[in-house]
Amino acid sequence: MTVREGDQSKPLWQRVHEDLLTRVTAGEFPDRFPTDYELVDEYGVSRHTVREAIRRLEAEGLLTRHRGRGTFVNQEAINQPLSSTIYSLFNSLEAQGYAQESDVLTSELRRERAAAEQLGIDPDAELFFLERLRRADGTPLALDRTWLPADPYRDLVEADFSHTALYTELAKRHGVAPVSGTEHLRPIVPSRAERDILALGEADAVFLIERRTESANGPLEWRESLVRGDIYRFEVTWHRAGDTPSFELS
Repeated sequence: MTVREGDQSKPLWQRVHEDLLTRVTAGEFPDRFPTDYELVDEYGVSRHTVREAIRRLEAEGLLTRHRGRGTFVNQEAINQPLSSTIYSLFNSLEAQGYAQESDVLTSELRRERAAAEQLGIDPDAELFFLERLRRADGTPLALDRTWLPADPYRDLVEADFSHTALYTELAKRHGVAPVSGTEHLRPIVPSRAERDILALGEADAVFLIERRTESANGPLEWRESLVRGDIYRFEVTWHRAGDTPSFELS
């Protein structure tokens, strides 16, 4: 295959880019994207030309390079609209057609001063701590760490969180739901252990989402979630000043 006979008004990198874009969109590379050298040989162009075409595909969010592992076509991003309504990752994933499951890494009662202070309770109070690796269609998506006051929620240690939502268990066991909350989102560099758990490459980014919620009875939850930036994105819908905003949860 060669692109040299194509539209001569376009630079070679653009012709390679357009052909690769067509092939990627058609699902031609489900497991592995070709190496630079394979594309040089296939298209009969320089490595510089191939790398520029690939750089454009990366910038468009279609490819991700993992040092030592190769280049891969990105999955369709999982969308999470930002809204004024409390959302559940469990429900968002299932609503978008993903099989949602969790590996429960820790479920126990413990004391943790920093988390208790975030909840605004006695720093020495006992807490229920839940740590889960959240998966979407089997792919690691988020590392979720959640703390709640042990009283009255200590029976949560008995729940099977491999395929149920925390809010579902709270409603079922205690008739409790979050009624208000605050959430902060920022990019961070994960630790080596966190990178390994989430199956991330050296250059892959994560979001840290910090959430504090309250029920009608007082402090409910402090949560820290590390979410993969390569397959998860946040969406904001905005309106002109004076218009009535509307939000839709996926």
